[in-house]
Amino acid sequence: MTWLAPFLLATWISLAACTLITDITGVHQRTPLLGQIVNLTALVTAKGKSGFYLLGDPVKDVRASNGLAVFTTSTSILSQVNAGDIVSLTGTVSEFRPAADPDYLLLTEVVSPANITVLSVNNTITPLILGKDRSPPTEQFSSLDVGRDGWLSVPNNQSRIDTVNGTLQVKFGLDFWASLVGQIVSIPTPVAINFPNSFGEFWAHGDWPVTGKNSRGGLSLTFGPHGIPDANPEAIIVGSPLDGTKNPKTAIGTQLTDIVGVITYQFGFYYVLPLTAPTVISNPDFAIAPTTLTSSPTDHCAITVGDYNVENMAPTGTHIRDVANHIAQVLLTPDIIFIQEVQDNSGPTDNGVVSANVTLSTLVQAIASISNVTYSWIDIDPVDGEDGGQPGGNIRQAYLYRSEKLHPVQIPGVPVGGALNATAIVKASGKPFLSLNPGRVDPTNAAWQDSRKPLAAQWTTASGHTLFTVNLHLVSKGGSTTGHGDARPPVNLPVAQRTSQVETVANLVKSILDIDPFSNVVVAGDCNEYLQTRSVFASLTSLLTDIDEVANIPPAERYTYVFDNNCEQLDHMFLSPALSSRYAEVEHIHVNNWAATAAARVSDHDPTVARIRVC
Repeated sequence: MTWLAPFLLATWISLAACTLITDITGVHQRTPLLGQIVNLTALVTAKGKSGFYLLGDPVKDVRASNGLAVFTTSTSILSQVNAGDIVSLTGTVSEFRPAADPDYLLLTEVVSPANITVLSVNNTITPLILGKDRSPPTEQFSSLDVGRDGWLSVPNNQSRIDTVNGTLQVKFGLDFWASLVGQIVSIPTPVAINFPNSFGEFWAHGDWPVTGKNSRGGLSLTFGPHGIPDANPEAIIVGSPLDGTKNPKTAIGTQLTDIVGVITYQFGFYYVLPLTAPTVISNPDFAIAPTTLTSSPTDHCAITVGDYNVENMAPTGTHIRDVANHIAQVLLTPDIIFIQEVQDNSGPTDNGVVSANVTLSTLVQAIASISNVTYSWIDIDPVDGEDGGQPGGNIRQAYLYRSEKLHPVQIPGVPVGGALNATAIVKASGKPFLSLNPGRVDPTNAAWQDSRKPLAAQWTTASGHTLFTVNLHLVSKGGSTTGHGDARPPVNLPVAQRTSQVETVANLVKSILDIDPFSNVVVAGDCNEYLQTRSVFASLTSLLTDIDEVANIPPAERYTYVFDNNCEQLDHMFLSPALSSRYAEVEHIHVNNWAATAAARVSDHDPTVARIRVC
């Protein structure tokens, strides 16, 4: 006999018209009782500023949640109910989605509650224990994410969850969480997998099976067992506590006390709203060891390569000094560094200045003051306001290099390229050369509109070998939809432009390898895309190999960025066959994303250090 049965037996006449909560929630994405006025008798499990939550009798079909939100901001109504009360009330079944956010899923709730009667108080509330009573799936978000790359497949937005209104399949993450909306749950031994956002909300998982778990305790974006990108749907956002307490500061790997709260959908994601804030049990070690991949003054065949998006580095303030500290003390001054997001000499001030010579020379001087290395540098100034990024900043890619280990190829008659001059591959004495060195790759191509143009260079090493490099910063994902949104697969903007950008770079690389298949080529930088979105990189990965594959880095440790529920890799390094056939090493140095707080980071990207052999 359930907790509600005695009341139903005692008052069967008056409650004969009562609606079961599971009839309201149903087994589809949308309620079958939309707009209907219902009579409810249920247990109040939680209360907040925007209403309270009810729990009714469960049914055998786990797809139908027996929890339900009652929306009201009326203090007089909220004062009538408390957690532990069994109440009867009337209300209207509604579906909520903010008008300004059409990609959010619809949240079923009851609005305009009235005729509230408290039938009993101080009743026991028993949460559903996640990981014991039910566990979230670990691979895919939705059955509608069709395509070779699952939730990352192109084209995007081929169907919409609320339009299809399919039967819930709890082996998929979004359906699983939908089947628990309104339910009170317990999350045992939660682990944070991201920093809090500006509202103090953070992603976490509990004591249940997870995939892609890395050494820090985060969940990395990897391929699942069927070759489909794993979406890590087993994670959920811990929202603002219902009692007004504040969530603690978390970092990746922070362990917390158990969380008891209710499942809801808001701001484009499934959430758990704690009854009260958890507390921190332990934090990971925030000390960062420097790279083990260092430059040798005597081994001229080995070149150390760094890659670092320095996030809007302007010539003033402490930021540039912090970047210099990372390069000198953590990256240990690689022979060549691919840098992205170098701002012009006036930083974000929009005054027509495009040169970054002060920015780069200031960085070089700061590195030299900390280490015994004085870098040389090269870049190409963009056209003012044409390369995207922070307005006025004119961000661009640049190279820092140690001239005792390598220097740009200097051939009479080969000039340095300008902002709109395209470098090309020319053949001389049976070998490939850049027509402009350094030069930009196809900068007037529409693929690079409002985006950073690649910076290509050709180098001679101390061993007398040639090395080609292309420094990338592809167009950002601005305008994309959430992984928990209505559009399936989620909208990935502007994926077509990003794909075209990769194709232009692949064309240059192919021109090099067509002339000399044994050329040393490194393409690296911030690609603003995951390798699991295979369609974007197909043209390039048919020619080059990701260095993590060459170095056999465990898939869960391949990340340079943390966003939402995933540790993910946006920054990549690709090697030509000649380089990948030799010994190559790589380390992603998590000097930023293993920080104690998001504010303590120097950049939102982690740098990478590699060691390759050009001989």
